[in-house]
Amino acid sequence: MRWLRYGGVGLALAAVGCSSGDDGIPDNQPVQTQARLQSFDRCEDLEAYIEDTAVLDMRAQIKWQKESIGRWGRGGPIMVDDGGLPPASPSPEAGGDSAGGPGTGNSAPDDYTGTNNQVEGVDEADFVKNDGTRIFVISGNKLYAHRSWPAASLSAVGSLTLEGWPREMFLQDNRVVVFSQVSLQEMGNGGKSDLPCDFGYCGYYGLSATKVTVVDVTDLASPQVQDELYLPGYYSSARRTDSAVRLLLNDSFRWPDGVKWWPDYSEDLWANESRVKKELDALMVQNEKLIRARTLKQWLPSGIRKRPDGSKVEVGYDCRDFYRSNTPAKLGFVTVASLNLDASAGESTVRRTSLVTDPGEVYASTDSLYLASRHWWWWPEDGQKDYTYLHKFDISDPGAARYVGSGVMEGHPLNQFSLDEHQGVLRVASTIATHKESDGNPWGRQELTNRVFTFREEGGHLVKVGQSEELAKGESIYSARFLGNKGYVVTFRQVDPLFTFDLSDPAHPRKVGELKVPGYSSYIHPLDENHLLTVGVHIPENSNDWRLRAVKLSLFDVTDPAHPQEAFTQLVGTSYGWSEALWEHKAFNFFPSKGLLALPFSDYDPNQYDYWSGFRSELRVFHVDATTGFTNVGSLSMSDLYQAQHYQNWTWYWTPSVRRSVMADDYVYAITDAGVRVAHVSNLQAPLATANFSPDFTLSPYYP
Repeated sequence: MRWLRYGGVGLALAAVGCSSGDDGIPDNQPVQTQARLQSFDRCEDLEAYIEDTAVLDMRAQIKWQKESIGRWGRGGPIMVDDGGLPPASPSPEAGGDSAGGPGTGNSAPDDYTGTNNQVEGVDEADFVKNDGTRIFVISGNKLYAHRSWPAASLSAVGSLTLEGWPREMFLQDNRVVVFSQVSLQEMGNGGKSDLPCDFGYCGYYGLSATKVTVVDVTDLASPQVQDELYLPGYYSSARRTDSAVRLLLNDSFRWPDGVKWWPDYSEDLWANESRVKKELDALMVQNEKLIRARTLKQWLPSGIRKRPDGSKVEVGYDCRDFYRSNTPAKLGFVTVASLNLDASAGESTVRRTSLVTDPGEVYASTDSLYLASRHWWWWPEDGQKDYTYLHKFDISDPGAARYVGSGVMEGHPLNQFSLDEHQGVLRVASTIATHKESDGNPWGRQELTNRVFTFREEGGHLVKVGQSEELAKGESIYSARFLGNKGYVVTFRQVDPLFTFDLSDPAHPRKVGELKVPGYSSYIHPLDENHLLTVGVHIPENSNDWRLRAVKLSLFDVTDPAHPQEAFTQLVGTSYGWSEALWEHKAFNFFPSKGLLALPFSDYDPNQYDYWSGFRSELRVFHVDATTGFTNVGSLSMSDLYQAQHYQNWTWYWTPSVRRSVMADDYVYAITDAGVRVAHVSNLQAPLATANFSPDFTLSPYYP
């Protein structure tokens, strides 16, 4: 349980002096048109900034509590159950995940699919990686190593139990680099305290460390740990270009023990509002003492490297690698950890670049990385418009991320596909929300519109070069994709407008076409230069009957951008059906050389005699052709594995439904948390081999 609080902010110190009263709390700060990041010259300055902003944040939150007294009536503040966990931080040329691993004594496939990445040459971490002859899967807390070629010989030949909650990984030659979420006991002694305790047993604020495990998989039957590195921060995502890995960490602000947001409840106290307010004033004073008493080591624990011989080495940081913004933002830490995995460097090196701000969307090209962070309004006011600050980093050096400049735009991006860099120009698709007061609704309402913006780096700033006209007022962006000088944006309210853009002149991004179809597309994939392949949800226009909805594949012809056409559609399953590809692009697998699309899919038949018999999970395979549309090839079923693991073994991160796939030549592999299965594309109903996992739930992160 936690108190329902309203925001925390980190402001540049220059803004603190602008106060609305004697309590030292500023009014809403204006949007900074010249956004910038500034590093710290001394560790003392960094510590002072953290504490000043924490005090300001704390006072603002308690002031809100004071002003809310009486709105609830008697009984105290509202309590919210958030499960006690920090929020998880809620693409695409097909190809291999690495430069190509060594052979296994057998011939390799001529072609195969890998992770569905947004940018060619920039690999994205995932829980499945392969190189044509080997497939590696993270399931539960184990890494499974498969020999996958020849296909009929598919087998899990080795496994390795990993600490904590393994999330994603990279495969480079004979090394697998795994990123796991772990709990660290208090690291206030310069990172020299105990190594991570058991996941889930260190309390709420213990869930704030990421473990990097480098595994040698030369011998598939016996994977060996080479290096173990622990870094503070909650794992968000990772990118890899050759041997350079960029690890994104979000570290929520950890308040000192004893900080309170409301006085202890008593009926007598709540009967006297003036007494409650005095108690809150006293809490501000006491909380500030606790905040000021902490040291920088307690605010920013160091990392730990555990070497093969068992020795532990502190992995520190340079205070000059921390940045503060001159813009209002929520209090927290965002870290770009640069790891150089080059074997010639010996032990992998790491350097952290951190922002004292809240997390946002991240986009990476081969040479640049962009972080998007929203402007933080302290109090809701009529006419407030949301803004996002964009920070650019040069990542051409494999061992570091160098700050380049910042900019600001109206609105906010939906996800990583809302951003794209092309020939030095950043393009962003943005939904713009404006707060409007509404009678009878204390929280008001949001007026929505959308634009496409372009930016270019000039003299340490991201300068806005151009913007499109407003799009689809009252709707928000559901998907976006930028391909060369073309752009595509999908918005949704009741119908799905697909907008086409000409981006050849960055100063004048121009909408050239629009097509409205029922439902929406949540992911856009380039089939070829003139066709888009999308997955989304079909929702009939002007109908609220959920039984008419279904997962939908669409093929759009954009040969004439002024007149885009939905050339072909394919509904998949029933209204009960779903696919992880609807919200996770890595689940979408298109094999260009074969024209095949593999879609993980689950459905439910309520007419079956019991709950479990009604569920089915399978890999749906379609042939996609620009002239003939979709042809159903068949389904590779995994329902037996799905039904064998009843709900008592499921968690929010482990489920035996099909989640990923791999295609190699004429063979299709379906991957679940319960196993891997392969079949020939001509006879998907007759699997050639199945490798079952044996998850040990007694070792699972959430099963003591």
